[in-house]
Amino acid sequence: MPVGVPKVPFLNPNPEPAPDSAVEEVDSMEEKATWVDLYNRLYRQRLLFLGQDLEQEIANTIIGLMIYLSIEDPYWNQTLYINSVGGLVFPGLAVYDTINFVPPDVKTVCLGIAASMASVILIGGTVTERCAFPHARVMIHQPRAEDFDDRVPEVGLEGETLLFLRNCVINIYVQRTNKPPWVVTADLERDTFMSATEAITYGIIDGVYVSEDEDEE
Repeated sequence: MPVGVPKVPFLNPNPEPAPDSAVEEVDSMEEKATWVDLYNRLYRQRLLFLGQDLEQEIANTIIGLMIYLSIEDPYWNQTLYINSVGGLVFPGLAVYDTINFVPPDVKTVCLGIAASMASVILIGGTVTERCAFPHARVMIHQPRAEDFDDRVPEVGLEGETLLFLRNCVINIYVQRTNKPPWVVTADLERDTFMSATEAITYGIIDGVYVSEDEDEE
């Protein structure tokens, strides 16, 4: 039976002034804290998560959080943890553009797998701040027709849009990896899987994520 998302205590860093009472003074931190779900608590530390298929709803949630948190504090850098097999192209490009739009640096970290559009989001993190865990995998390929989710019935329009998106994805990899377009184009023709160290060599990430304090190249 699933246990759901656990709740953890959160102590407001700017609480209302407490009344002058000895009873109030001896209250424990846990009693004063508000119980919030785990991810809500982590969001307050600028730790965001993409842990499912990339669809409109999850993309909009991540975008909304990034923009809200950047308004709240434009100097507090954000970290986006990724464990996703990818998903729809347009939501993926929206997240990629938002990462580069918000003022704070956004560190991207792959744990598990970052495949397809999830790898585009991974490579979109702040340069020198893109990482993967030691046993993570990265997979790149070009956009495919099923990514449209049957929302473009006209064959001609679908072909033109698919070609446009293919070029967008190729240009992102070319700009971020500094590889020649013909190399990227050839690698996107098939599912190309990489280990964390291979992803460093390719230019998708900048280091292997060892701890909060140190990355290992």
